[in-house]
Parts: sequence; C-alpha cells; structure tokens
Amino acid sequence: METTENMPRPEIILVADTVAREKSIERNDVLEAMEIAIQKAARSKYGFEHDIRAHIDRKSGAISLARYREVVADDVEIENESSQLYLDEAQAYDPDIKVGEFLIDPLPPIDFGRIAAQTAKQVIVQKVREAERNKQFEEYKEKIGTIINGTVKRIEFGNIILDIGKTEAILRRDEIIPREKFKNGDRIRAYVLDVRRENKGPQIFLSRTCPEFLAKLFTSEVPEIYDGIVKIMGVARDPGSKAKIAVRAEDMTIDPVGACVGLRGIRVQAVVTELQGEKIDIVPHSEDRAQFIVSALSPAEVSKVVIDEENNRIEVVVPQEQFSIAIGRRGQNVKLASQLLGCDIDVLTEEQEQERRSNENKVRSQRFMEALDVDEMIAHLLIAEGFSKVDEIALVSLNDLAEIEGFDEDVAQELQSRAKEYIAKRDQEFEKQSKSLGIDDKLQTVDGLDRDMLLTLANANIKTIDDLADLAADELIEILGENTISVQEANKIIMNAREHWFE
Repeated sequence: METTENMPRPEIILVADTVAREKSIERNDVLEAMEIAIQKAARSKYGFEHDIRAHIDRKSGAISLARYREVVADDVEIENESSQLYLDEAQAYDPDIKVGEFLIDPLPPIDFGRIAAQTAKQVIVQKVREAERNKQFEEYKEKIGTIINGTVKRIEFGNIILDIGKTEAILRRDEIIPREKFKNGDRIRAYVLDVRRENKGPQIFLSRTCPEFLAKLFTSEVPEIYDGIVKIMGVARDPGSKAKIAVRAEDMTIDPVGACVGLRGIRVQAVVTELQGEKIDIVPHSEDRAQFIVSALSPAEVSKVVIDEENNRIEVVVPQEQFSIAIGRRGQNVKLASQLLGCDIDVLTEEQEQERRSNENKVRSQRFMEALDVDEMIAHLLIAEGFSKVDEIALVSLNDLAEIEGFDEDVAQELQSRAKEYIAKRDQEFEKQSKSLGIDDKLQTVDGLDRDMLLTLANANIKTIDDLADLAADELIEILGENTISVQEANKIIMNAREHWFE
C-alpha cells in the first residue's frame, strides 16, 4: 500500500538548500534530518510504540507520513502489536503480502504544535552538527601525513590546543620539541599524526618531534625532493638536539646533499630554524651498505666495517682519537646512525678490536691444540686460513687442507683423521653427559647453541627449553661466559627458545 502525499511544500526544499549552503554539508543530509524530526513529532502524537516513518519528496517538498507494520509468521510470538501483525491478518488487507514485508498504512498530515516544532528544530540542529563533524573528519583524515598551521588557543597541562580554522587540534606535550615555549596567539606548524572520530567532533593529533615532520619540512623547502628528483631514504631524530637524514638522487649528475643544503645553506637553515636549532646531518644514501654506514657515522672517520647479516649487527672500527666523535654526546651519533640503518652498531677502537681478535685467536688456538694434539704454530696456520672450529677441519676437502703453506697431503690427512676422531669422541661423551645431566631433547634443537653451551647450561640447572626461555640476555651471557656470545646473539637464542610460546 502506497503512502499518501500531501501538497507540494517548496519552502521545505528552500530551507534545506539554505542550511546546506550555509553549513557546507549535503542537501540530502538536511532533508534526512527533517524527516527524523517529522517522525518524532508524529510518534509523540500517535504513540512512540508505533513505527511511523516520514518521507519528503526531494523535488516538490511534499511530506508523506505512514505507519509501518512488519508481517510475521503465524507461529511466531508477536513482541509489539503496534509494529507487528500476523500473516493472516495482513493478507486481509493485501492478499499478496509475504512474511518479512511491511504493511504500510498512510496517515493524515499533522499540524506541528509548538513542542513538535521545537523537537523538530533540535533534531535538525543535531543532525546538521553531526553532518558537519563527519565532513570535518573526512576532510582532516585526508590531511594525515601533511603539515598544517594553527594558532595557540589555550594550554592545558602542557598540551597545546590549536585553532586550525574549522576545528581544534591537540599538540601533546610529548610531541613538542624540548625547550619549546608557546603562548596564546602563537603560530605553529606541525605534522598531522592521526585523526580520530569522537562524539564531540574529530580529534586531530599533531607532532613536532616525529621524523616525518623533518622529512615534510625538507619536502617543502627543497624543490628537488618535492618533484621526486631527490628521495628521502631515512630520517632519525633526537628532537631539539640532532638529526640525520639520508638522501639519494636517481640522476647521478645531481648532488642530493647539495640540493638539500641549498645556496649558502639557506634551505637546511630554514628547517633548522623551524626545529629550534636542531643540528641536521645530511647523509648521502648508498646501495653499498658499508659505504652508507661510513656516511651515517660522519663526522667520525671509520677504519673498518664488519657486517653480520645474520644477527643484523654492524661492527665499526675507528682510530682512538675518533672514538668519542663516533659515539657522540650521550651516545647520540651512533644511536641516530643505528636508527637510520635499522640495525645495532658496535663501535670499537683499533686497539680494542686488536685485543679482542687476539683473545679470540688465543681461545681458538688453545682449542685446536687440545683437540688435534698439535703445536701452536700449526694452530695459528689453521686460524690464519679462516678455520674457527674443529668440525670445519673434519668437513673440508683434503686438497684445500693440503694447499695451506707448510702442509702436505700426509699432514692434511692426519689432521682430518684427528679431527674426526675428536668429534666422534666428543659426541659420544656429550650423549653420555646429556643423559646424566637430564638435558631435554627440545633444548638441543634451539638454534645458536652448541654442545659445550648445552653442557654449561645444564650444569647451571638450565635443562629445558622453558628454562632457557625464562632467561634474560645478560643472565645467559653470564652463564656461558662473557667472550662466548654477544648480547645480540644471546637475545636471538632466547627468542628462538620462546618461539613455541607463540604457536
């Protein structure tokens, strides 16, 4: 059954158009708000238990009003007699109607009284505000990842509330550069971190400390970055103190660092000024990781770089006089370089590296002398050729072993024979000890642990995979011995032991 439409009401369309234009929202949103207002007024007259719906014709403005009753099966219990009826009752009005459809009864137009008109006004105002908030949310959501300007409106518990035009934004105190002071009326530029939908309107969160803010400042100051000729490959910041930014140019004829610095440093100085004097190192990015590391640690001069891909760790060797420069004040230089590269960097002086290498060689030499029953000279020759474990000597080809200066085929064969004999004896001894100590089989499968480590752990009462997983890195290093593994290797072993927790 169709609803009965009233006379055309062009004034309703005119009001909707005016409100939509003034509030910059959709005309349909205003008309929907009017329909809800009319429905509320009608329900207050006929009873709130009824499902009364209003419709405004989008062209003529004519208002139609109707009561909707849902058709339910005869064997279903009716919850609300005013908004539901059984199928046999509904078919008395409309023989073709089915379960789940609505029987629509047209209602006469209502005369808006003072209370009904006030209710309608409140609903329209509420809906218009809601539409405005939704529009603002969508508008500012698109600005996430950009820089906006605002004026300080008020300061609450260290958090700054900014007037950004149509709404407010918040710059939390932990997103403000240290030592920055603002007062009411100050103009601020900040990066849009996030926009969240809230009942009172969109909440816009800003930042001046995130690395993206520095990247966007360079994008606005350097035309080559804006045009995509120069690319920002990474940013690391200690807000208000120091920052490093890695840049590269696809065109080899363009100097990316020079483009970012600008004539007489005018471009980088504009960014520095905005960031309250934050010192900025502009680093040329390189596909050669070792070269990139050297650039990232500037102004320090690097003697040697050792990259451990497996543990995502880098060891950098510098002259003694460059050590403090490489580390930086409060470890700042090496920390920023680590952030830029996305891995841990260990800085050693040439003397420290030499001492450590000497200690490592001493341990290896002693191991070879005991395991293979050879003198110190042969042990040193094996170390010089890159051998670090007895297992490697047992597995290498005889030809490779015989080619070592001072060795021949007989020496090579004897060394390999002794190595295999040592391994067989060691494995047999390990099996015997692991059983007597009660080492769990699962513990023996953890990557990064050798037999000596397993026995050492068992003697310290670490006999199951859960015992190992419960350890901290420093505890594991203390049990195994300080020169046995690094902090990164200890963390990796422990995480391997914890894998079964997350399965």
